[in-house]
Amino acid sequence: MPLHRALHTILVLVVALAGALGAGSGTALAGDGRAPADQRPRHDGQLLSYNHAYGVLDRETADAIEHSAYLREFANFQVRTTTGAGGQVWTGRYLMGRETYLELFGVGDLPGQDGELGAGGLGISAERSGDLIRAAGRLPGLGVPDPIAFQQTRDFGDGVPVPWFDAILTTAQYDGFGAWGMEYRPEYFADPRGSTEPAAYPGDVGRERYLPDAYRDHLMRDVTSIRLAVTRRDLDSTVPLLRAGGFSVHPVPGGGIVARGGGTTIRFDAVPREEAGLRDVTFALNDAVASRHVERVGRSVLTVGPGARAVWTFGH
Repeated sequence: MPLHRALHTILVLVVALAGALGAGSGTALAGDGRAPADQRPRHDGQLLSYNHAYGVLDRETADAIEHSAYLREFANFQVRTTTGAGGQVWTGRYLMGRETYLELFGVGDLPGQDGELGAGGLGISAERSGDLIRAAGRLPGLGVPDPIAFQQTRDFGDGVPVPWFDAILTTAQYDGFGAWGMEYRPEYFADPRGSTEPAAYPGDVGRERYLPDAYRDHLMRDVTSIRLAVTRRDLDSTVPLLRAGGFSVHPVPGGGIVARGGGTTIRFDAVPREEAGLRDVTFALNDAVASRHVERVGRSVLTVGPGARAVWTFGH
């Protein structure tokens, strides 16, 4: 979802970090249902993991994705319109797995620079209640003294916003790409219209609980790696959030980075704005396939198998 862009239309919701993630949200308060540390699954410092990423593609490819019969077989695929905070509305094309998903737009689907070719975003999320504020607490030591915090909502069609998740950004300034940390709200899990699952353990606010189990009826299981090209400024704004979330971040030739942690590898290439965009995504499959299948979708190519792996590459 275009959360980074939502900041421009919901500035009224932006508050001090301590207020949004502390007393204002209940995330960091005692009595919020969070289990003591010794009762919660160990995570060895990984506070935030890849939740989803999105990219703005050329119109031909976006339309081909939307109408692809093969993608509906390959993944739990949906085209869905969502109303978020501040009345912001977006229609995305979603491929949803067990814990992770991919969201795709076409040029012009979002307003202004957010709908330009190559724009995109990345959400990394908490599995356990309270981990977002723990990650936020690391940001000042990583050169982000004043993170931006706000709450995203969702309107299921009755005009009443339901708290959806709390979020943090390192900056409100971007060229074409933004990343955010997020933690799903208990109010959203409590609303039956969200079709979420019961908690697997005390304090469970995780991705598997949030996403439906329909992935079991398709090949795609999860996103295991993703590669995005972004500007140097956007990359510099993203790295502190990745480090705060517990990712190990290492430089790669050409000025980019690779971040590992939480089951998904994320690579960023530093490029001029006109070369930015989603480059490729690797998926784990529910079952191994015996032969290689190549599906051309617009200007993109999805290669499935052989084995329990698929790679989707996107042109500029």
